[in-house]
Order: sequence, then C-alpha cells, then structure tokens
Amino acid sequence: MQKESNILTDALGRKHNYLRISLTEKCNLRCTYCMPSEGVPLAPRKHLMDANEIYEIAKVFAANGVDKIRLTGGEPLVRKDFSDIIKRLSTLNVKLAVTTNGILVDRFIEDFKTCGLNNINVSLDTLNEDKFNHITRRNQFTKVYNNIHLLIANGFKVKLNIVLIKGFNDNEIINFIKMTKDLPISIRFIEFMPFDGNNWNKEKLVTQSEILDQTTNHFGANQLIKLENEQNFTSRDYKISGHKGEFGIISSVSNPFCDGCNRIRLTANGKIKNCLFSNNETDVLTALRNQEPIESVIAKAIYKKLPVRGGMDSFESLNNPKYHSNNRSMITIGG
Repeated sequence: MQKESNILTDALGRKHNYLRISLTEKCNLRCTYCMPSEGVPLAPRKHLMDANEIYEIAKVFAANGVDKIRLTGGEPLVRKDFSDIIKRLSTLNVKLAVTTNGILVDRFIEDFKTCGLNNINVSLDTLNEDKFNHITRRNQFTKVYNNIHLLIANGFKVKLNIVLIKGFNDNEIINFIKMTKDLPISIRFIEFMPFDGNNWNKEKLVTQSEILDQTTNHFGANQLIKLENEQNFTSRDYKISGHKGEFGIISSVSNPFCDGCNRIRLTANGKIKNCLFSNNETDVLTALRNQEPIESVIAKAIYKKLPVRGGMDSFESLNNPKYHSNNRSMITIGG
C-alpha cells in the first residue's frame, strides 16, 4: 500500500490531480445516451452531498495535489445552491471548470466571472433542431445555441462536447468543424460509450479514423494540422489551417488513453469512482459524516484503479452487457 502522503497515486504510478464532482443526478434534458427512457431512480436528498460536504471533500483532495475541479451532473446548474458551491470552491487553489447542457448558463455569467470559472464545456450533439429534440427529448435547441454564443461573447473558453452516434449525427462532423473557422471554440467529438440503459453496441461507434477520413476528404489532408497533446490528454487535438478554433477526438473506446489518466470522479451521493467505466465505488461521504479521516478512504480507492477502462480491455468485454449494465447510467455518474 502506498504512503499516506501519496494518496492520489495508484498502483501503476499514475498521479491524479483532476477531480470531477457531480453535483446532482437531476437534469432538465433526457439525452438518450445518458439516461434510460424510463428515467432513473434518484438517490434520496439526505444521501446527497450538501454544499459544505462538497467543499470539505474537495479541500482534502486539493490539499493532496488536485489542482483542477470540474463540476458536472446531471445538470450542475439545476442545483439551487450552485452559486454558493462555486464560491466556496473558488477559495481553494484549483482551476474551476463546469460541464453543462447550456440551458441555464445565462443566469450564472456573473457568478462564473466572480469565481474565476472560465472553462465551460457545453454538450451539443447536433446542429439540427429536430434531431436535438429527438435525442434530448426536450425542445431547448435555440436557448442552448444562443447561450453558447453568449459565453463566447463574454470571453469564456468554450468547448462543445458532441457524442457521435453512427446513423444519427455522424453526417454533421464537417458542419461542427466549420464552426471553428470564425469562432474561437474547441469542438470535441466523443465516442459513444457503454452505460446502463443506453443500448450501446459497437455498430454505433464512430471512430477516430472515420472522423479524420471525413475531415481530410472535405478540407484536404494538407489543411489538417495535428496539435501537440496536452499532458494527461483525453482529446487528440487538430485544427484546420486558418481557422480560429480547433477540434479534438476523445476515443475512449477505440483508442483509449488510460495509461496517462489523472482523473477521479466523485458522484453526487459521495462515492469515488476511480474510472468512468468501473463498476466499483468507494463511499467517502459516510466516513466524512462519521467525522473520520477520509484520506485513507481516498487512498484505497485510487490505489486499486485498474489499468484499462475498469477492466474492460477488449471490444468483447465492452460488448458484453454483464459488464457495462452493472455500471451506473451516465446521468448518475457525472460526465
């Protein structure tokens, strides 16, 4: 077992400095790849972290090396105490970010600025309003699209997250990349991943090679610029020559990046997930409420992280429902 002073390093020597905190399991959309059509049973409110508990747990992570915290959901902005939460977290020595569906961001522009939260990822899987209504089961396209432009106009660093699903939105890849011509944004194509209730199968996958083939066929191979990968990257980044923005590909399924993973997830009900794909969770909230030190709980959760995708190291295991159907649905994990 690793030393207590090194609680964010796993058995493979991977150091974790990026904490993703889910603030809620609730959402004002019903995206098909995220939530089963019948919805999900929500944890009772008393089982969820309150604002002070979120801060106290985050403070321990920050004291042990976490320097970036991303707030996710569900939809994090539906929490009535969201402003209070980010004000508390802004007192820590961390970079704050949020992933949102964009519907409510106009209400929080000033809070974001006050708390130094400049990095905002907005989920938008299609530029077609009818498709948007279909995949989200809600009619909010115009609000989301206008709020994206509002964020850009206010100087925020905006990334658009697009989950690609073959036969649904893979014919919009070029349209999304064209947005980067005049807008200083990052488009990020995300492979469709298996979770409980989202009917995943390999045939729906749009791989990195398919995305790049479409890109070079349209823009020309000589116009595609490969950018240098960030440390602990998840997105392999590119841009088209002369464009203001860029695009990236997050290929968690076909071309994973597990060997450099530095991410930890904390669910809304206070469970540590050391991998998005893992079925295993570690309860840190109960220890906190029992006034027990939580460092050892965190250390054990991080140390036992598996080498690749929660142990699913092949397409065969990914295709086997007995593995991914035992995981939570995406809505209750946090993106």
